[in-house]
Amino acid sequence: MTPPRKRKRIEVTAGDVHASNRARPRRRRSLTDAGAPPEVPTTAPELDAGARMRHLEERVDALMAADEIDEFGYDPAYERKLMPLFDLMYEKYFRVELHGIERVPPEGRCLLVANHSGTLPLDGLMLRMAVRREHPRRRDVRWLAEDGIFHFPFLGNMTNRVGAVRACQENAERLLEHESLVAVFPEGKKGIGKLFRERYRLQRFGRGGFVKLCLRTRTPIVPVAIVGGEETNPLLARFEYLTKALGIPYLPVTPTFPLLGPAGLLPAPTKWKIFFGEPIGIGDYPAASADDEILVGRLTERVRGAIQSMLDRAIAERRSVWFG
Repeated sequence: MTPPRKRKRIEVTAGDVHASNRARPRRRRSLTDAGAPPEVPTTAPELDAGARMRHLEERVDALMAADEIDEFGYDPAYERKLMPLFDLMYEKYFRVELHGIERVPPEGRCLLVANHSGTLPLDGLMLRMAVRREHPRRRDVRWLAEDGIFHFPFLGNMTNRVGAVRACQENAERLLEHESLVAVFPEGKKGIGKLFRERYRLQRFGRGGFVKLCLRTRTPIVPVAIVGGEETNPLLARFEYLTKALGIPYLPVTPTFPLLGPAGLLPAPTKWKIFFGEPIGIGDYPAASADDEILVGRLTERVRGAIQSMLDRAIAERRSVWFG
């Protein structure tokens, strides 16, 4: 019996493999190969892969930038989580109806000046939703909220993260410098603190700070009237005793709060209507006219009168608080 033959071990190096690949001829694909295009250079897949990778990186960077919290506290990712609730409130609960949305400019800075209403100030959020959903350019609205809102637990943080900005001249100017669409409520806390018997009667517009802002920044004004918010939480009385120690302006008393506890703050499903008035341009006035108290007072009353007229007309035509 012959012993088995020993197989000779052949060592193959990486260099041999590369040499073999270089020596092996590549088959060229012809135009007749299932309609295939001409041969693509061997470096093309590498270039395509590199281009795809760069495109992917750019998209990731864009998404990360879109989710960044801005200097005012707006958190896009947080807002997206709450958007189904906001959509439900806008479409089904308050059934918001718009009039004159085309009067909001398609681009550039603009100040929306509106009446303030409701024990829980939902008007800023609904105004933001209305313009974003119904405006042809789907513009974003940043509304200025009074400091008292930010003192409420949870409410202040949530309001800030979905687009509200603390109301002050500096923040408003910075927003307008970025050509933003900004909403203000000159009545301030007096607006949301109105008793139910005073509903839709505009309070004093302060010293015309919003007019001075527009004169300095050359910003047009669009008056806005919001109907329906006053009845969501009818304010029957307010207690201000010891509330400052809690960091809140007052304790509201409504038909359901504090009788039903926190559940009593649930707003009633009233029918909302938002009216946009004719823009008030101030381009003919120089920036220095912001120091002219007489002019500021006249323009302030002009805006206030336009809003009050829209409110009076809307209330006179309204047949039902619940159905409009």
